[in-house]
Amino acid sequence: MFVTAVESRPAGVIGSTPAHRPLGARVGAFVALTKPRIIELLLMSTVPVMFLAQRGVPNLLLVLEVVLGGYLSAGGANALNMYIDRDIDAVMSRTERRPLVTGMVSPREALVFGIALGVASTLWLGLLVNWLSSALALGGYLFYVLVYTLGLKRRTAQNIVWGGIAGCMPVLVGWAAVRDSLNLVPLVLFLVIFFWTPPHYWPLSMKVREDYAKAGVPMLPVTAGNLAVARQIVIYSWVMVAVSMALWPLDHTSWLYPTSAAVLGAFWLKEAHGLYARAKAGVVGAKLKEMRLFHWSITYLTLLMVAVAVDPFLR
Repeated sequence: MFVTAVESRPAGVIGSTPAHRPLGARVGAFVALTKPRIIELLLMSTVPVMFLAQRGVPNLLLVLEVVLGGYLSAGGANALNMYIDRDIDAVMSRTERRPLVTGMVSPREALVFGIALGVASTLWLGLLVNWLSSALALGGYLFYVLVYTLGLKRRTAQNIVWGGIAGCMPVLVGWAAVRDSLNLVPLVLFLVIFFWTPPHYWPLSMKVREDYAKAGVPMLPVTAGNLAVARQIVIYSWVMVAVSMALWPLDHTSWLYPTSAAVLGAFWLKEAHGLYARAKAGVVGAKLKEMRLFHWSITYLTLLMVAVAVDPFLR
């Protein structure tokens, strides 16, 4: 009832009978429903903020509880995302091997699994951590499923901009887990990830633009040319770097964080402007090298969050 009809081969044509669904493959399929590689990025922004909130090493049991609760929440949202998007996943080459498309997991199983993980996460974080972190995680879960997947993804080229709010929530969850409150410090990091998300994801969207066009998903590279997308990437990149520097005076950091933010930001802007220059020159195909910025964006966030975690030890 949540899907929009798309001309495609029916989901579940591979491995749709019990004989084709061995236990090991089934377990792997349910793990795949949670999109572990995406969750790695989410948790990478959660744990360092806990160090920042603690001004040192947080309680390690608390870290484990938050990590597990965060995995359950994000994994449940990702499972429901695959349940809703199973029709378009079937026509996109980059997603055609997902468990619901191959039939390794049935739509009903994915729906129940996604809801169960969301409920488990809410109770886990609420009972073992605190109810503020639980509410924030639940908010991210619901936003990703209801606002991004159901409301924005198939309707607007700004889908990843506003849908990215869900990916910013782990920063608030990590801070709230330690402090049981919020202030401007985690909100700055929330905004860093908010402005990081579009220029992180748009290069990948440029690479697989034909996939999205075939599925009828209006990602910005589908509705606008490479030059327009590259221009937006540059704008968001400058704002992201500027916002990242705001943590320095706000939280009275040591020299490490602002130095790291400035150097990492400079490399980011170099890559963003390089992509814009190639797009402006009319470069297409492999020579556009849009994936260089995508891969660098992951390195950027990783190293910036390492600086967030280490900085309190140098004050």
